[in-house]
Amino acid sequence: MIGVKNINALNEVYREMVDLVGYDNTMLIYTHFKGQQVTFPIKLYNSEYIKKLLKEQYDGTNVKALARRYNYSERWIKELLKKG
Repeated sequence: MIGVKNINALNEVYREMVDLVGYDNTMLIYTHFKGQQVTFPIKLYNSEYIKKLLKEQYDGTNVKALARRYNYSERWIKELLKKG
């Protein structure tokens, strides 16, 4: 890898990464994932974790608030609560 930190020479996506996470972290990500196509899921947390949170926070009346808080539909929240 070229050892000079010339950020302007980087492809656009890597320049954006440098702005977000810094040069060294960008190089770490590049080294680990280069050549791969990476897609990040819209949802940050896995459904098992969300189920646990819902069990702890559901009071029988707050489905709408939980759906808003965790960015899921009320229907999906109700399904999880039913399964949980």
